Amino acid sequence: MKTAIWLYLFMFVAIFDLHAQYPILSPFAVSLGAAPSFIGLILGVYSITHLPGNLIAGYGVDRFGSKKFILFSLIVAGVLLLIQSRVTDPWQLLIIRSFSGFVLAFLSPACLSMLAKIAKDRVHQGKLMSGNGMVHTLASVMSPAAGAYLVARFGFEHSFVYLGWGLITTGVLASIFVKESPAPRMAAFAEPSKASDAHHTTSSNDASELETAAGSGTIPWLFFCIPLALSCSQGILFFELPLMKETHSSIMTSGIFFSLVSLGSLVTLSLLFLNRVSPVWRVSFGSLALAFTFFGMSVHWPLPMSVSLFLIGMAKGVIFPAIASFLAGVTSASRYGRTFSFLSISYSVGAFIGPIVSGHVRDIMSPYFIAFAFLMIALSMVPFRAILTPSRTS
Repeated sequence: MKTAIWLYLFMFVAIFDLHAQYPILSPFAVSLGAAPSFIGLILGVYSITHLPGNLIAGYGVDRFGSKKFILFSLIVAGVLLLIQSRVTDPWQLLIIRSFSGFVLAFLSPACLSMLAKIAKDRVHQGKLMSGNGMVHTLASVMSPAAGAYLVARFGFEHSFVYLGWGLITTGVLASIFVKESPAPRMAAFAEPSKASDAHHTTSSNDASELETAAGSGTIPWLFFCIPLALSCSQGILFFELPLMKETHSSIMTSGIFFSLVSLGSLVTLSLLFLNRVSPVWRVSFGSLALAFTFFGMSVHWPLPMSVSLFLIGMAKGVIFPAIASFLAGVTSASRYGRTFSFLSISYSVGAFIGPIVSGHVRDIMSPYFIAFAFLMIALSMVPFRAILTPSRTS
């Protein structure tokens, strides 16, 4: 349990540093002379360069463990932020962000894999994943406003320097305090209420089917449409918020808007009884609620922007931990790295598409309608009835 606590602490600092950049990257790019379409490219290339890193992390984490990849991501990302503080034109920023995307691609699969491996059973595994979501949300509640405050107080250059040294320090401390077992605690989980003998008598065919489903089966590949569409909608939101007329008067307003999304997530993550609901149902209904919220924003419904952002956050607080719980529940411990790397790839592709599309269509139609369309298409493609059976075992 000490490993989980230390891991949560370092993840909090790392996520705080990374999310603090969300409200300031677009204004920083504007200050360098970037056009809206080029800003979309800057935000998107960070995500597309995740892909090679995700692929390497998937097999590397399973073979060499998580700790090395966590340290590499944190320290090198911090160094890149120090370099980013010195850029003078949009092309330099594009290059630095592309390298940052590759480096940080290792962090999420490594952390999720380590959390999944230290779990005692599936119930404990679900709690650890929820804890990860809680840490992620707590950090993202405070960091956007903090990032905006740093820029307002010290300017862009010094803000990136402070954030960079924060990541480097976190990486050094993680090398000391994060401990990793040489092998997974167990290959697969039995039902927590069963005796250990029941685990050994489980059909090998069933275990093989679950492993195949998590790694290369048809159902999980379609399931990954959900995180892809989710990150696409999130990329659109992160691109649009700093450029909205409501945020032009002050960068602090942009930071507060980002924090409202995280506050909404914190509310639903605090509803612990939701963990008793099947993760598939949580993913499907949460995605549906998120889609309709984006549709309402696209048609300028009467709800204030602050309320809409809070609702988006509530939906995300339901969806993100449910996706991780479902994938962990149908994957053997020896394949956690690969499974979570596929999840990160889905997030990366969606986060690349979102800002690019938003930058090109925002003068023609509402980008929020594109977010709604992506989510509804993803929901229509996933055969939820077929995957409900394996998910019940989690």
